[in-house]
Amino acid sequence: MSTLTSVERDTTIFDLINREKHRQESGIELIASENFTSRQVMEAAGSVLTNKYAEGLPGKRYYGGCEVVDEIEQIAIDRLKELFGATWANVQPHSGAQANTAVFLACLNPGDKIMGFNLSHGGHLTHGSPVNISGKYFKPIFYGVEAETGLIDWDKVEETAVRERPKLLICGASAYSRDWDYARLRSIADQVGALLMADIAHPAGLIAKGLLNDPFDHCHIVTTTTHKTLRGPRGGVIMMRNDFENPFGITTPKGQLRTMSSLLDSGVFPGTQGGPLEHIIAAKAIAFGEALSEGYYNYAVQVKKNAQAMAKAFVDKGYGIISGGTDNHLMLIDLRTKNGQNPGLTGKLAENTLIKADITINKNMVPFDDKSPMITSGIRVGTAAVTTRGMVETDMERIVDFIDTVLVNHDQDAKIAAVKGEINNWMKQFPLYL
Repeated sequence: MSTLTSVERDTTIFDLINREKHRQESGIELIASENFTSRQVMEAAGSVLTNKYAEGLPGKRYYGGCEVVDEIEQIAIDRLKELFGATWANVQPHSGAQANTAVFLACLNPGDKIMGFNLSHGGHLTHGSPVNISGKYFKPIFYGVEAETGLIDWDKVEETAVRERPKLLICGASAYSRDWDYARLRSIADQVGALLMADIAHPAGLIAKGLLNDPFDHCHIVTTTTHKTLRGPRGGVIMMRNDFENPFGITTPKGQLRTMSSLLDSGVFPGTQGGPLEHIIAAKAIAFGEALSEGYYNYAVQVKKNAQAMAKAFVDKGYGIISGGTDNHLMLIDLRTKNGQNPGLTGKLAENTLIKADITINKNMVPFDDKSPMITSGIRVGTAAVTTRGMVETDMERIVDFIDTVLVNHDQDAKIAAVKGEINNWMKQFPLYL
């Protein structure tokens, strides 16, 4: 008899998991980087595949017994390539950060210049922040938005790139609500001899369904997470539409120039991580299959409609949205525009107060913020998760009403409790897992 049959159930942890399930089901989830997976994605992520070591790639493993996981991982690769029209993909990165780090290892040497979107303007830690490996091992140069418009000035990006001549130009963001001009960025990269990488972690699902500009024809390399608008398990991937010989002169033992796909594969393993998480790769494969469906297209369209409706509702109530609106699933709100009505309102205060009403958002710095990253002047909200629950534009207006009521009455516990009760009852109309 297996020794596993006598293992006692860990009620401490499973009780906490049930509490978290209740929290997710009873509240409004507006964190732009979060979403809800299907049951089958969760089932795969918790499957026996977690028991299998599989260092290497399908058909080229360092362990035996990989016949089944080879098939699963190849299906994930094939579905991902179909979803984005790519010709090469690696589905093994454990996260978006791991995917980006693998690209850096494959394409850069310590001290090389990289140029990315400023974290304080809506960029990401892995695009050169001094607290991240990208800013510690490489020399970061940044571009940002204009104070007057909240938009990126592509002419200024070009000026900076020409002056600094980075080896890698990075586009993409974690809190920028507008689309990207990938064609212009490619012309800038070509002008200075840089590789162009797009990190599409946030809008990937909208890009996959043709609702935003396509980076693949212009960017050498594209990375993304799989758990935001793609609605899969937590993880990352790296893709290219067109493979090419590396520009660094790196050759195989036989003297042939190595392709970028070969360098990127080795940047993942053995460069930055060991055995892939085959249970998560199976969950990714399922999510990619779901994203190929017509139903997912309808979902992505609604995500965008909901974001625009939510942005309008916030503006109508006097909140300032950086850049004035949104093209994707998220928006960055500058709370200082409400300070005349609500003095002292900060991102930290807003986040903590909204949690009391079972509304989850995250505090976020805004461009040219006068407060620290732990306080902030803004909040970031997104519509991917609430759209998964079946909400539409009119529901976004009601959510903004709830948010405004809580923030205006942030020191009134009774009013906040009343809003929480109303939200908990309302969310029963949008069940997550029947």
